[in-house]
Amino acid sequence: MANGNSSSYTTGMEGTKRSEEICLKFPPNVISPGLAALLVQKDKHEKLMDYSGPRLHFQMVVIFVLTQIIHSLLKKLGFPLFISQLLAGILLSPMVFSDQHSLVNISEESVAVLGTVGAFGFVFFLFLSGVKMDLSLTLKSGKKAICIGLLTVVVPLVSCMTTIKLLHEEGNEFSNKSFFLAVTYSGTSFPVIHCLLSDLKILNSELGRLGLSAALIGDMLTLFLTVFSLWVKTGFEKGRKQSLIDFGLAMLFIVIVVFVLRPVMKWMVKRTPEDGQIKDICFYLVILAFMMSPRFTDLFRIYFLYGPFIFGLAVPDGPPLGSALVEKLDPVISGLFLPIFATTCGLRFDLSYFKNSNLFAYHQVLGAMVALIIKFGVSLLVPLLCKMPTRDSLALAFIMISKGIVEMGSYSIMNDNRVISEDIFAHMTIVIILVASIVPILVKRLYDPSRKYLCFQKRTIMNSRLNQELRLIVCVHVPGNVNSIINQLNASCPTRESSIALDVLHLIKLSGQATPLFITHDKQKKTLSSKSYSENVAVAFEQFERDNWGAVSVNVFTAVSPQNLMYEDICNLAMDRLTSFILLPFHRRWYIDGCIESEDQTVRTLNFDILEKAPCSVGILVEGRRHLKGSGIRDPLSSDNSSFYNIAVIFLGGQDDREALALAKRISQDKSVRLTVIHLKAANSLGIILTENDRMLDSAVLNDVKQSVCFTYIEEHVNDGPETSNFLQSIVEDYQLIIVGRRYKTEDRQTSGLQEWCEFQEIGIIGDLLSSADFIRNYSLLIVQQQQQRTV
Repeated sequence: MANGNSSSYTTGMEGTKRSEEICLKFPPNVISPGLAALLVQKDKHEKLMDYSGPRLHFQMVVIFVLTQIIHSLLKKLGFPLFISQLLAGILLSPMVFSDQHSLVNISEESVAVLGTVGAFGFVFFLFLSGVKMDLSLTLKSGKKAICIGLLTVVVPLVSCMTTIKLLHEEGNEFSNKSFFLAVTYSGTSFPVIHCLLSDLKILNSELGRLGLSAALIGDMLTLFLTVFSLWVKTGFEKGRKQSLIDFGLAMLFIVIVVFVLRPVMKWMVKRTPEDGQIKDICFYLVILAFMMSPRFTDLFRIYFLYGPFIFGLAVPDGPPLGSALVEKLDPVISGLFLPIFATTCGLRFDLSYFKNSNLFAYHQVLGAMVALIIKFGVSLLVPLLCKMPTRDSLALAFIMISKGIVEMGSYSIMNDNRVISEDIFAHMTIVIILVASIVPILVKRLYDPSRKYLCFQKRTIMNSRLNQELRLIVCVHVPGNVNSIINQLNASCPTRESSIALDVLHLIKLSGQATPLFITHDKQKKTLSSKSYSENVAVAFEQFERDNWGAVSVNVFTAVSPQNLMYEDICNLAMDRLTSFILLPFHRRWYIDGCIESEDQTVRTLNFDILEKAPCSVGILVEGRRHLKGSGIRDPLSSDNSSFYNIAVIFLGGQDDREALALAKRISQDKSVRLTVIHLKAANSLGIILTENDRMLDSAVLNDVKQSVCFTYIEEHVNDGPETSNFLQSIVEDYQLIIVGRRYKTEDRQTSGLQEWCEFQEIGIIGDLLSSADFIRNYSLLIVQQQQQRTV
């Protein structure tokens, strides 16, 4: 039989008293007997929603459905998902629905259960945020990032304290609480800024990297000041001796984490094979230690939210341990528990709190607004003094004042623990909603990283002289890309008169880390990093440089970034190095029998992004089919096949075909390379879509080929796509490399009927045809797109 137990208490808060009565039912009903059993039972007063299990499940469904409905309306305006989650909580709160009529039965008991689930997700989020952060980057941050990170916390803090002191003259209350609250108003949250930059897809842009570095510095300073303010508060309330005891216990906790737990986790990482996964037992031990950390922080007198975060900082970031924790836990935490927590924060909001607002609350809100404005001013002034463009400085200032789930969670927990009153919580909720709504929209308007790729200078191979150094970027995803790229570069036979400045960019997925990395490998020095990024790639291309000494200069870079933002690293490098051509590997590789060896759709998406945004010409290399391991079949791309390296250019017309021909002429200057230009002409002039200017330029470059004794020119008339396919099938076996133009969204008589069968739009109709299973392909294929001219 259920017994009712009620209790009432009165709490003092900023000169006001709040009396509450909570009724609890023992034992609580958790698992229902089932809907059918409830329908046939005699006691009709017992409902399905009286059981906490079904009620929790139903509440979660309603929360997610309502959140998605709201977000579908607001995302077109640029509002983040976090705002939709908060608004869903506000709409489901007793402020809108009374307890008796609420669709989700929002009672004190149900909020407690839902809040516990959400708080669990918030603590996990703080732990994972610590795992992703790399504190060593604070030592490598530039002077600009350090100044912004420090000043955007210290100056607003001093301004906030001064404002509150002038408004509020009760010294004891000021000393005990206001310093701690002023730190929360002035602080910087790295996880919030990281989420903002990720949502805006500017995480590894120049502004994004600066914002992350400044946020990391600011977050560490905020952490220290928050803990320090708690020691100060303890000193005023319980005496200096107790404050010193708390300080000693906190230092002991940090020593245990740094010198005991972190070495143990590093030992786990060392026992993991290279490129292997962490053992399950090690993974579960780390999770167990995390689950115990809130309890240990209570014993060591540390604010309980900081225990999981500090422990997360001690976890070695990146693979195998850090990446395993993030990859396995982040989808569940970010996709399930954290949205519930954000919604429960909205459930706590009530406009009636403003009616009972007192003078202390108004002073605190005014101090918070002063801190926000001063923080914006400092974030704007420092970049301007460093001669950063005004639009970029404004965007950075808005980034640095952004608010999100960390601030909302902190105020909610402080409200639950009676650290702040309900009216202060209501005011700060309004501030967070306004800032979190406005900042993403303004940053997106002010900063567009693709604007700098609008290059008005011609960066194409056609505009490079034959005796001029060719600046080239090659991208490497997997070790298999290295040999195929080096083979093609060797086939071009670079010379001192026609040299190549080669920049090799090894692209690595950012995993288990929050901050993207861009590493320049110095050939004279060993990298200071404990992680050996791209070591094998660097060794292979340095050997290629030695084999072609004087004709090739090689620089190796590593970009560790999110896969959907890797194009930023490539385009930025192309801009900085004045590159004329970017060479990308195709996303699919085949064995010689036509079976697919490997395929990566993220690489395909990246290729599309580069083709759209690159500030220079782009090529996609489709490798020749590789021999099967152990089959005894000789690799047809081996240099033993012929004393000559035969190259063909399939020419239909247009700027991409002209760029392909210019590249072919560039790499066929050596006597061991034979170039054949195959001009496919329409049997009649009907349906030709080339402009008069294109036809004139095509004639000029083809006349060059016809008059040269170094090249072979073949002209073939075809009526449609099938005739083109039949002709190409008859001649492709004679070549080791075929170069074609992409000719995106261009279809004429020579390709009519092939467009609908085109599987890979990024390599064009002819490229897709030559890479298809219909061709017995013992050749490599290079698809070329000339630099795209864009307008602002």
